[in-house]
This record gives sequence, C-alpha cells and structure tokens, in this order.
Amino acid sequence: MSNKNIGIKDVAVAAGVSVTTVSHVLNEVAYARISPETRGKVRSIAEQLGYGPNRLAQALRTQRTGMLGLVSEGIATTPHAGHIILGADEAAKARGYNLMIINTSGSASLESRQADVEALLERRVDGILYATMYHRNVELPANLGSVPSVLVDSVATGGNITAVIPDEEGGARAAVGALLAAGHTRVGFINNTDDVPATSQRLHAFRATLTEAGLDGDAAPVESEVSEVQGGYEAARRILAREDRPTGLFCYNDRMAMGAYRAAAELGLSIPADLSVVGFDDQELIAANLHPGLTTVALPHYEMGAWATEHLIDAVEGKTDLALMAPHPTILSCPLVRRDSIAAPRQ
Repeated sequence: MSNKNIGIKDVAVAAGVSVTTVSHVLNEVAYARISPETRGKVRSIAEQLGYGPNRLAQALRTQRTGMLGLVSEGIATTPHAGHIILGADEAAKARGYNLMIINTSGSASLESRQADVEALLERRVDGILYATMYHRNVELPANLGSVPSVLVDSVATGGNITAVIPDEEGGARAAVGALLAAGHTRVGFINNTDDVPATSQRLHAFRATLTEAGLDGDAAPVESEVSEVQGGYEAARRILAREDRPTGLFCYNDRMAMGAYRAAAELGLSIPADLSVVGFDDQELIAANLHPGLTTVALPHYEMGAWATEHLIDAVEGKTDLALMAPHPTILSCPLVRRDSIAAPRQ
C-alpha cells in the first residue's frame, strides 16, 4: 500500500541517487542508462517506504491513463472462454494497468459494436483488446484502430490488426496422435457444421495425421452435426453403426464428446474398453466430470488473454510496433490433457 506522506525525494535520499534516477526507474524509462543493481535497489526501497508514483501526474506527463479496454463478444458470460479475461486482467495488473470491460454479442450489428468501442475511447483507454468466444473471422469496427489494438481468438476480415489465435491443427494432431499411439487404426471424426476456422483446420489435421501414419486419411469416417451434445449424439450413432466401426473417436469439442458417450452407452459399448474417445476445448465442467474422465485438448484461453495484454501494453509504452506483427497472427499451442477415455483397442 502506498504512503501518501512519502515522496520521490525520500526514495532518492534513502537510495543515495538523484530524483531523476528514481523517476526513470519507477517509470521504466527505456533509454535511461541505469544499472540493473541500481534499478533493483530503487524499486526495493520504494516498496519498503510505501512510495507509489502519482498516477494523475503520470497521466499528465505521458498522456496515458493506465486503462485498457476489452470488448468481450460473449466471453464475459461464459466460464469456459472467460479465462481470456482472467489472463488479460492479471497481465494488466502486473504492469500497473486496469481493465475496463464491455460485453457485446457476436451477433450484434457492426454499428452496435462500433458504439461499444466508442464508449471505451470516450473514457480515454490507452489500448483495446477485442476478444471473441470462439476462434472466428470477424468484421471489426473502423474506430478500433484509433488506439493500439489486439484481437484475441479471432482474425480480422479484410483488416490488418495484430491477433493471437489457438493452434487448431496442432491440437487436432495431438488428439489423433493420442489415439494412434494407443494402437487404434480405425479412427473416426465427429465434426462441426459451422463455417469457422476450427471446422476445416481440425478436419485437415485429422486426415493428414492418419495419412502420415500410413493409414487412409481420406477414407476415414467423418460425420458432421451442430457442435452441441445432441449433435454429438446423432453423429456418433451414425458413425458407430458402420460395419467397420471405429475403435477410436475424435470429437470436435467436449460437448459433442458428451453426446458420443451417450450413444456408446446405448449401443452397449464401454469407454475406453470398446471405444476410445478424445475431445477438444477442455471444458472442465464436462471433461473432468464425465465417467471416465475425457482426454481432451485444452484451448489456451488464459495464455491468449495474457499474451495479447502484454503486447498491447508494450505498444502503448512504445516498446514494440504492433504493425510488424499484424500480417500474421500469433499461434499458441493447444496441449493434450490426459484423463481416462483412451485405451488400447480390443484384439
């Protein structure tokens, strides 16, 4: 907690340095030639004395408010993707910034979303994060470029803004690879019907991984439905009714995997003894509570929120140029989370 009775001169006297040096250290002035030892000493003494820089004075000098805006397309009301907000908020606080959140809908009009961005700009935020509930291409409000901005879990349609997205193909390869490593040679895929990047990218990775393992990826069974529990159930009933029934099943997401569990039970198939299943998303309320626990692939929601915030602050403070990163989105890995839904196929 800062002590209002302690000033910058007190810190300078205690540290045996000039007021300018203290100012440069605490305001992280990049060009200041100050040794790491002195920087550490000044920060330590400032903390001991309870001195905190005057935010209003900083704002007047740097023309920054220390506020970041986050436009949340539905994620603020979703515990799953809500980890984006947690990652962004913790990264912001670690750098001395606060996060202002406006929740909007992915189906909201462009004019409505532009008004949301304008509301943040009127509050003089230093930069804006624009985050979507799932990986998709998004048409952005034109006023988003008024301040440094980073997209989270989305890529701009016809735009050129720095973005961070999950490695859909890498995650799918990890999922299929886990089934192959367990000895499965008949593997099926339950896919989504929505026209989003994950639908095509996970399908491509599914087929490519099988082909690279010496199997016929193009002939592997694929059934597509709406990516909810009922869709997973209906697709699983069709794919498990085949004469060459798969012994391993990769599901587009954990909700569809839940539907596949139900279909397997109705057909008298035991998981994982008769059918191994792997999902995608690592929705803990689902994956960890299915019986047996679902092996799945985790989306890096927290990591994307933190990455976007770190780079946004660097841009606000003039330490990086977002335009140099804009042409290609940054891709973060989707790790496999092992539980108990995969076993070797019956002989």
